[in-house]
Amino acid sequence: MVEWKTKIADSKESGTVIRGEKLEELIGKVSFTGMIYLVLKGKLPIQNEKNVLDAIFVSAAEHGIAVPSATTARIAASGSGNFIQSVAAGILALGKHHGGAIEACAKVLQESVGKKTAEEIIVDAKARGERLAGFGHKIYAEDPRTKKLFEIAQAENIFGKHCGFALQIEYALEKSAGRKLCLNIDGAIAALISDLGFDWRLANAFFVIPRTVGISAHVFEELTTEKPYSKRLDDGEYEYLGRLK
Repeated sequence: MVEWKTKIADSKESGTVIRGEKLEELIGKVSFTGMIYLVLKGKLPIQNEKNVLDAIFVSAAEHGIAVPSATTARIAASGSGNFIQSVAAGILALGKHHGGAIEACAKVLQESVGKKTAEEIIVDAKARGERLAGFGHKIYAEDPRTKKLFEIAQAENIFGKHCGFALQIEYALEKSAGRKLCLNIDGAIAALISDLGFDWRLANAFFVIPRTVGISAHVFEELTTEKPYSKRLDDGEYEYLGRLK
């Protein structure tokens, strides 16, 4: 009785086939970005699709030491001394508040474009007491990564209805809030992968894949330049709120 079924790949003595393509024929011919597109989408990208995906991966690969995935990974490396374990710890720090907004934003865009107005989406979010994923940033009034990605998408003829709708939401949100809540990198990636035809349930892959590179660099740096167990809090860096018995 067959219990497992897949269209992704098969590996036998005769060779490995990935999405219908022979692996040995892909090696040296297809770029890493092209391979990612093939594995996730089921077909090889055309040049403009690859160019936009390249830009997405570059934009999301690294954003400094002061984010949960980097600090968590470095703390794990400081204590464990293990590369893979520490990278995994950094990846586990990704989620709803760090990178995970791509999925939530892509879901809204894909389920709402052509069906709801930007204003209706904002009203619905307010009624639920929720903030719109993919909008606002604690550093940027206007996210420069979003601006650059959209310029590339327009030049590559990938900028479509989801990107346009995301900007409509940004404009309506500013009118509603009375201040700029920019379309951030998560929202931009959500719009772009939606215009590339990727299902919103796959959206977070487009942050996890590139950010794993940055996490790996932080773990390597921690293991090779810092003393073990150096990432701990000293007296004065935390406050004990319990009572002495």
